[in-house]
Amino acid sequence: MRLDEELINFVSLHEQDDIHYLALHASKYPDIDIQMAIRQISGRKVAKEKIPSWYANNQILYPKHLSMEQCSSEATAVFKSSLCKGATMADLTGGFGVDCAFLSSGFRQSIYVEQQTELTEIASYNFNVLDLNSISVENREATDYLSSMQPVDLIYIDPARRDDSGRKTVLIEDCTPNILDIEELLDDKAAQTMIKLSPMLDISLAAKSLKSLSDVYIISVGNECKELLFVKNRKSNALQYHCVNIYQGKTDVFSFSKEDEDAIILSYTPSVGKYLYEPNSSVLKGGAYKSIAKRFSLNKLHPSSHLYTSETLENDFHGRKFEVEAISSFSKKDLQTNLKDIKQANITVRNFPLSVQEIRKKTGLKEGGDVYIFATTLSDEKKVLIITRKV
Repeated sequence: MRLDEELINFVSLHEQDDIHYLALHASKYPDIDIQMAIRQISGRKVAKEKIPSWYANNQILYPKHLSMEQCSSEATAVFKSSLCKGATMADLTGGFGVDCAFLSSGFRQSIYVEQQTELTEIASYNFNVLDLNSISVENREATDYLSSMQPVDLIYIDPARRDDSGRKTVLIEDCTPNILDIEELLDDKAAQTMIKLSPMLDISLAAKSLKSLSDVYIISVGNECKELLFVKNRKSNALQYHCVNIYQGKTDVFSFSKEDEDAIILSYTPSVGKYLYEPNSSVLKGGAYKSIAKRFSLNKLHPSSHLYTSETLENDFHGRKFEVEAISSFSKKDLQTNLKDIKQANITVRNFPLSVQEIRKKTGLKEGGDVYIFATTLSDEKKVLIITRKV
């Protein structure tokens, strides 16, 4: 499987075309494999946002859409590559090869393992295009290869999270391969194992199920949680959680331990200060509700609201920061007074009995604009609207 110059030129010329139109008018291009061209055009559209450095290379060969949907983004792959280095590594679920390609930069020799023959051929072709000569390719099933492989410094594994009917699964034991079934073998074959799992997974349950965990990374891109990374280490110490947010070329990491989180005693405030803070999605997913308040000396509004306040601005806070303009009860009089000059607003609900749609219906506010309203509950159980603007 490969791309010839004629197909590369066709894809470049028609990259902005409607692929359905191209499919219907395939007879106009008798010398072109239209199905392959459509796959390339579709793949490049995804790669432009997801894997920009590969998009910039017009010789990269793309797989079917599902593999593009499931593969890691360049941003998360680059971050993972910063976490490990050594002599040898093996990616047991290679897929399109994005993770293996970026992880390989930290190792002298890397092994890509994939049971689907077509994906193996595509990865082999692309590794050659990218001059990644340190990667060897194995068309094998993951557990079969694992049982016979030589020990390595790192094993990376991203188990399939779909059942036989194609439905998504989130439990470790429902993934393929089942990590719990091969965990002992993973520990025997690698000093360190990285396991990528669904962002929908129950982190606490997974942490209890897996042995020798040293780190859990909750990875978001642009404040959207994309993946969980569980790191097993033979020399593991106390388990650390790392809330990662990658955005605008920067990476914020907030680290904490569950023991410290549980030991923190917070006081909650019924009053809102000059500034309001909303943690990023990784901090919320990781459950660092008290640790984030302690780290930045913030007051938490309510045990269940996960909003914070202060009188002085904490610029380094891991999340969104807002300046408070007004605080309103939900009485008709207060709403008329505090919202009289506001026609549209971005509304967020945190520990509040009404939905965003119900609030919009009651207030008549349209979506958008530069006003941000948080509907929440304070520590004295008062229900309020906090009217803010972004800092």
